[in-house]
Amino acid sequence: GTRVMWTMTCRLATALRHKEGLHKYMGTAWIIASGKGGVGKSTLSACLGMEIARNGQRVCIVDADIGLRDQDVLLGVQDCIVYDILDVANGICPVDDALVVPKPDALPNLSLLPASQFARAKELEAKAFRKILRTLKSNFDHVLIDAPAGIERSLRGLLSNEINECVLVCTPDDVCIRNAERTASVLRKKGLTAQRVIVNRLNPDYIRRGEMYAAQTVALTLDMPLLGEIPEDAEIYRALLHHQSVMEGESEGRNAIARIALRMTTDEDVPLPEYGQKRTLFQRLFQRRRKGDEKHVR
Repeated sequence: GTRVMWTMTCRLATALRHKEGLHKYMGTAWIIASGKGGVGKSTLSACLGMEIARNGQRVCIVDADIGLRDQDVLLGVQDCIVYDILDVANGICPVDDALVVPKPDALPNLSLLPASQFARAKELEAKAFRKILRTLKSNFDHVLIDAPAGIERSLRGLLSNEINECVLVCTPDDVCIRNAERTASVLRKKGLTAQRVIVNRLNPDYIRRGEMYAAQTVALTLDMPLLGEIPEDAEIYRALLHHQSVMEGESEGRNAIARIALRMTTDEDVPLPEYGQKRTLFQRLFQRRRKGDEKHVR
């Protein structure tokens, strides 16, 4: 009953996309990777997908962590999966039938292509994955690939010229930074040079006391543009524990993710908050002037 209803919802959403003529252009494919597990990559991928969809663009999250499916739980559709990415790759069903729309009422333009929970990464052939990406890019504005952590075969098999942008998620510690450097090297060897970093779980107090690297320091160490910085946020963790939507409500972590989504999808100049860093007199005066201008515009 429930699975049939979700399948019908997916097919209806797909039919609407075809009716709107979305095959006339190619969207942007982002691979969201990390050098190690536990840095918040999958949660961030889900949050960015929801936020970009909330801003009116069509988004598909691809759970590419074969055997360790996460996105269905994060998006609350773990009981609604009928087909997965391997079913599509093996020709058992078309991409449209495997897509799940987690929030058909609130976010009908957000879809999920789930990973297979009982398989191994080598079962997803690189050629089949490239074909899936091409199909998704012709139907969505943005395709967010939640990649497996690390640099093993499970990641290497996903890398192709169908991917337009690479985002590395890193926490501000030496182990994670070293692993991120290694991952960035693997991506570059595959020709994926458009790389940016998101630094997660920052503690402003620790940064001010010199106990933690600032986000800009991490980005400089990796020699990579800083896409965004996210503070440690108990509200996000609490939402995960209660199986609630992470992007609902108000908190600094959610605001940080919303700013990153804007940087990814628009040309808007979105300032970085520089958590924990002391601002110069010029920076403070500029911020006051900026706020005054915004107030005047309103």
